[in-house]
Amino acid sequence: MLVLSLDTTTRGGSCAVARDAAVVRERAGDPLRSHDIRLPGDLMALLEDAGVALGEIDTFAVATGPGSFTGLRIGIATMQGLAFAAGKPLIGVSAFEALAREAATTAPGRVATWIDAWRGEVYAALYEDGVEAQAPTIASPAALLARLRGTRTRFIGDAADIYRDVILDTLAADAVMADPVAPLLAGTIARLAAQRANAGDRPAPHSIRPVYIRRAEAERARDRRPVG
Repeated sequence: MLVLSLDTTTRGGSCAVARDAAVVRERAGDPLRSHDIRLPGDLMALLEDAGVALGEIDTFAVATGPGSFTGLRIGIATMQGLAFAAGKPLIGVSAFEALAREAATTAPGRVATWIDAWRGEVYAALYEDGVEAQAPTIASPAALLARLRGTRTRFIGDAADIYRDVILDTLAADAVMADPVAPLLAGTIARLAAQRANAGDRPAPHSIRPVYIRRAEAERARDRRPVG
């Protein structure tokens, strides 16, 4: 089974082609160029480099979030369009799940998956031996770290890299940084999607929905308006 995957949860993101559990090619995006400018060009360049035709793809996969509203919308819409045109399924994969899977390849135990939410905040979830132990949330690094004292925790994600010094200063020996701490996710997303597709999970492209956690600025502005 050939899977084409896309991650737009971070500024650069990534895309990948996998044949079942083996990643054929993975490509990092340019964080200095917006997703709408780079897509679908990055995907076409990846396929050409891998020697795979778009018509050969059996399953499409995309990160559902969390991340920027614009990045998620562009990424999901791009993959929905390709999957719909090809008449193939589109599988959504949480970036938290992909990060937890990446960390689990190093060692079992507690994993804190952190994605940059800007404004000094972090999208975060907690996993124990690969199973979600704490629902996704958004909070300051200090608030998140206060809940993790006393238990050895492995940190992974772009926000773990950004707040590395804060994490290590706060938790000391209880904190372990994954290596790499901010991995490309498209390859892992492709492998997870292949597993689900092989197990019979083949959702239609229109069924995919983004995971935002933080409400859009337009919604917050609406709530702040005076009534009457």
